[in-house]
Amino acid sequence: MLIVAGPSGDEGHDGGPHHPEHPGRLRSVMQGVADLELGDDLEHLALVPAPIEDLLRVHTKDYLDALETLCQRGGGDLDADTYARGDSFDLARRAAGAGLLATAALEERGDGIAFVPVRPPGHHALADRAMGFCLLNNVAIAAAALTAKGQRVLIVDWDVHHGNGTQDLFWNDPNVLYVSTHQWPLYPGTGRASEVGGANALGLTVNLPLPPGATGDVMREALEQVAGPTIDAFGPDWVFVSCGFDAHRDDPLGGLALSSGDFAGLASLVRSFAPRPGRLALFLEGGYSATALRSSTASTLGALLGATVTDEPPSRDGPGAEAIQMAQTARSRSILAEQER
Repeated sequence: MLIVAGPSGDEGHDGGPHHPEHPGRLRSVMQGVADLELGDDLEHLALVPAPIEDLLRVHTKDYLDALETLCQRGGGDLDADTYARGDSFDLARRAAGAGLLATAALEERGDGIAFVPVRPPGHHALADRAMGFCLLNNVAIAAAALTAKGQRVLIVDWDVHHGNGTQDLFWNDPNVLYVSTHQWPLYPGTGRASEVGGANALGLTVNLPLPPGATGDVMREALEQVAGPTIDAFGPDWVFVSCGFDAHRDDPLGGLALSSGDFAGLASLVRSFAPRPGRLALFLEGGYSATALRSSTASTLGALLGATVTDEPPSRDGPGAEAIQMAQTARSRSILAEQER
């Protein structure tokens, strides 16, 4: 069973024809869902805005008030890349609410996979600042709602860009393990392997920076070799994926070399981290090629649901083996240095 909390953002919050983060992205993603022909195995949830109290677990009141006021006045540019429009605050609340509804539905059913195809995306959004096309941190809001109930959440972020907002929000939280594969160097300039978490969550940030041209086999190896032991020791109650598809080789904003078939393999690997059925949710983040969004969505969800999909072959033999070893070494040294302080 696929539980789809969305789409939200397929109309509105429009930055214009030349902005890469536009409503058409959602239409491509939903075409990928339709390609699976799931019939009765597909359920759509009716969305409602996230309650303000859920947003306040992650974002400051001053930031939320300022963002709402800006949108009420018609919106404007928040930085060189990030914009708000008159409808953006309401749509951002709906996007955050989608994640909350998705996890509630999984919890109630005890089975299935949840997909949260919403925009604006979230993983760059900080407690008090929008950035990187992101207004509210959707995956963090859903995770914080669960940790407030004493549950432990693994967030795997396979977007081509490092999720600096998510890392920052849970830097010192012992109930969240944040694992990121991302291109390095690339926006936003964070995500070094030596960044390993705060004193109360030492080792619970796992960064796996990869060079341009890295292929799917390299990314899976990084997750298995470097992150795998920490995930096993952490023992998550839930697994969330910051599911960006901009690591695809056709994406105009990234330089990794994954195929849609690689996302199928990553999805199968991440599913193995979940403790039981009904504990895996995927949150759309980046992805700016219409064809890659469609095929990667179908491949990812198809792998999780056993649906027949014509995948691109998995990519192999790209650069990155040395980067994995360097990440492991830098991570170990950083943890040891913090322990000796």
